[in-house]
Amino acid sequence: MIHYGRHDIDEDDIAVVAEVLRGDWLTTGPSVDRFEADISAFIGGHGVVALSNGTAALHAAYAALGLGPGDEVITPPITFVATQAAAMHLGATPVFADVLEDTITLDPESVQRQITSRTRAIVAVDYAGHPAELDELRSIATDAEVALVEDAAHSLGSFYRGRPVGSIADLTTFSFYPTKNITTGEGGAVSGLDDALLTRARRFARQGLVRNRDEFQIAGQGAWHQEVHEIGLNYRLPDFNAALGSRQLTKLSSFKAKRAAVKARYDGNLSSSGDLRLPTQRSYVDPMWHLYPLRVPAEARAGIFARLRDAEVMVQVNYIPAYWHPALSHLAPIGTCPVAEAFYESEISLPMHTQLGDDDIDRVCEIVLEALDAG
Repeated sequence: MIHYGRHDIDEDDIAVVAEVLRGDWLTTGPSVDRFEADISAFIGGHGVVALSNGTAALHAAYAALGLGPGDEVITPPITFVATQAAAMHLGATPVFADVLEDTITLDPESVQRQITSRTRAIVAVDYAGHPAELDELRSIATDAEVALVEDAAHSLGSFYRGRPVGSIADLTTFSFYPTKNITTGEGGAVSGLDDALLTRARRFARQGLVRNRDEFQIAGQGAWHQEVHEIGLNYRLPDFNAALGSRQLTKLSSFKAKRAAVKARYDGNLSSSGDLRLPTQRSYVDPMWHLYPLRVPAEARAGIFARLRDAEVMVQVNYIPAYWHPALSHLAPIGTCPVAEAFYESEISLPMHTQLGDDDIDRVCEIVLEALDAG
C-alpha cells in the first residue's frame, strides 16, 4: 500500500515524549511553553498559543475576535468544514467567496463583492500549502475594518513574499494532525500580531479562567482564587504532545525539502500529458507542499480514483465545497462558487508525505497515465 499521508517519527521523537512521560508534567507544563516559543521563533517572534487541535485553534481565534450571532465571516468553499463550523458554533454565519482558478485560494475580487456591514473577518485558507493572496486580502480587510484570519493548517513552513506564514494575518491557525507538515499527534496553534487578541484566544482555550489579581472582579479572596469572566473551553495541549512538536520543528526544513522533491518528481512524470493540470506555484511563494492536487478530466475522475484505490494507492479528494454538506447547505445554493465547484469535480489528491520513494511516485504516475489512456 502507498499511504496518502503519513507521519514521520524517528527514535529521537519517541525519546523526547518518553522523557516527558517520566517527568512531573503531563499537561500545562514547560514543554508547552517551549513549543510555543519554538513556533514563535520560526515565524519571526510573534506570539503563539498551543491548542489541542486545528479546529480548536480556529474556534479560539474566532472567539478572540468576539464573533457572535449576526456576524459574517467570508471563507472559501474549498477547505475542510472546520473553517466554517468553528464560526457557526459561536453563532456567526459563513459567507462564501470563490477561489482563484490556479491556486484555489480565496479570490480577492470575489471577497470584495461579499463585504457587508455585518462582515467581521475574512478567512484565507492556504490550500495544499500554497498561501493565499495575503497582501490583497489584507488591503481589503483594512479598508473594510475587519480582521484577516489565515487558516494555515496546510502551510506551516511556507513563505509569502519572503515572510513566514504565521507572521502576516491578524490571527493564523495551524494544525499538527499526523498528516500535516509536522505532527504532535493531535494539536494546533494560533499565532497573532496583537497580544490582546492572543490573550483572549489563550483564555478561551483555558476555560476562560482569569488568574491575574489585577483583573479580579471579586475582592477579598485568598491565593486560591480564580474567576471566569467569559465562558471558554478546555483546549489544552498536553506536554508530551508539545515535546513531540518541538522535536518535529527541528526537522521542518528537511521535511520541506523532501515534500518539494516529491512534488518535483510528480511534475516531471505527469507534465507531458495535456489532459492533466498540475499544482500551481506563484513566483513570490515558497510553499511547504502539503497536498498534491492533480486535476484530471472531470468525466474520468471516478475511474482514475477507483483504479488507484484498487492498486492500493490511497488517494483522496480535497475538498467537496463546504456548502454542499447537508449541514451547511442552507448557507448557499449549489452554483454559488463556480470556480470552486469545477475544481472539485476534477481534483484528486495524490499521496504526499516525506516517506514516499521514487519508485512509489513512479508507480502512482504510471497508474494515473494508464487510467487516463484507458478512458
